[in-house]
Amino acid sequence: MAKVVTYLEMSNAKDLRPGKVVPELSLRRVAGDLPLVHATNAQVGAPYGWRSASRTDEEWQELMRCRPLRQYWFITLKDETVGVANLEPQPDGDVEITAFGLLPEHVGRGLGGHALTLAIRQAWDSAAVESAAVRRVWLHTCSLDHPNALRNYQRRGFTAYRTEVEAEQ
Repeated sequence: MAKVVTYLEMSNAKDLRPGKVVPELSLRRVAGDLPLVHATNAQVGAPYGWRSASRTDEEWQELMRCRPLRQYWFITLKDETVGVANLEPQPDGDVEITAFGLLPEHVGRGLGGHALTLAIRQAWDSAAVESAAVRRVWLHTCSLDHPNALRNYQRRGFTAYRTEVEAEQ
């Protein structure tokens, strides 16, 4: 079965359509070199075949070295970690949401819309690289991700700008 990859963008912070507010849901920035960050990313991504689910410690170190601007955020409910939102400021004012998702035990509890809203707001609030301000927030998702992922991105105001079909490997 072919994998469909959809690239989405938001070019104005005013395009954000917030999800239903979940009290006590927030983002907490964490250091990317913490083993808990690696383990949490792996847990979130394992059901969907994310690369982070199988990355070795050496590969994490290489990623940290090659991507020094990447930000790692835990999505928390009260004080409990329920997911991840990783952001990476890029040249010309772009910010990529490189990972977003909930831990399997928190999927389906109505947290995703507000969690994504928080991640998007944080992306727009990031320091721009080679630009006066952030001009675009973007991400990609694929047909292997959670069935509601694409719909959640679109409901928050992202629009698709490219779709690719990758053949089976």
